[in-house]
Amino acid sequence: MSGFKVGIVRLGRTAGKTKYALLDEDDISLVEQFAFEARVQVDPNGNGAHIYAWAYEIHRGRSSGQFMHELLWERHCGGIAPDWKVIHKNGITVDNRLENLTLVPRSRSQVRDTEGRGSKGTSKENKEQSLYWLAIQQIPTDPIQDMMHYPELSFTRYYNSNGELVEEEDDSNVYYECHYSPCTNIEKELREFSICGRCQRVRYCGPYCQQKDWPIHKKYCRERRGLCPSEHPPER
Repeated sequence: MSGFKVGIVRLGRTAGKTKYALLDEDDISLVEQFAFEARVQVDPNGNGAHIYAWAYEIHRGRSSGQFMHELLWERHCGGIAPDWKVIHKNGITVDNRLENLTLVPRSRSQVRDTEGRGSKGTSKENKEQSLYWLAIQQIPTDPIQDMMHYPELSFTRYYNSNGELVEEEDDSNVYYECHYSPCTNIEKELREFSICGRCQRVRYCGPYCQQKDWPIHKKYCRERRGLCPSEHPPER
């Protein structure tokens, strides 16, 4: 690993936390030409949602954009035929290093099962040894975490079951990703993940990730309190 470098691109907040994408050192220069953001795609077959990196040319706007994994494949390997699809080998849909991408027929039945989930035999321990997990844990805590108990200062994109952007704080139809930074597990069903009982703002895929995240989350976790009986919102 000596001298080995990867690029880490901040995509913004979606599905309940800040997302980052991984790319090869040779592709880091793309940040001079492209802007990046997180995009949520909801599976039409009811298998939850996946988060991808979306790239668009800075001077042309979002209408010029495409998924980062498709952009990188075309840049290095050529065009993508209509009946083929680029997927992520390790199931981490924001790990866009070229060696993690492969081209498969859209009709392949395994595509739906592997994309965004990893193989069925992939354990949490194996994921922890992946380059993505190791890289993400090197990133300093996102400053926006400091504002989590001041919701009016933070901004999170919410998507409904059709993958459409909905109003801020309207999370009634939102798929959440596990809040532990390296974990990319995302809900297959709405409200599938457990919520932090203290702040009631972040969700985890299981107790393992919640325990791993606690040393960081405890710095920002504040008990959520409702309005006192004597307190009423201002009249409008």
